Amino acid sequence: MRGRWRRRCIQFKPQNKCFKPCGVAFNQLEVNVLKHDELEALRLADYEGLYQEECAKRMNISRTTFGRTIESARKKVTDCLLNGKALIIEDIDDLNNDNNDQTI
Repeated sequence: MRGRWRRRCIQFKPQNKCFKPCGVAFNQLEVNVLKHDELEALRLADYEGLYQEECAKRMNISRTTFGRTIESARKKVTDCLLNGKALIIEDIDDLNNDNNDQTI
């Protein structure tokens, strides 16, 4: 049984929206889209080196939800690196226009 949906706290807005392999036209690449909560999970766990429990508290989500989020993010990034795909970071402005409750 799933718990209630919680607003996710996102503290970081990336400068770059796209990463792709050098020397290949973008229109020739497969694309993975990294959601903002997935990027925030990567930032907290892998860049800042926090434990999952602390990351979950900072994002205002359960530890199990954080675990699923970080697993999904790592899979997408690894797929792009290993298979030469482009990685697009979801635009936070699109989230705000859709009345999503994520915060910066």
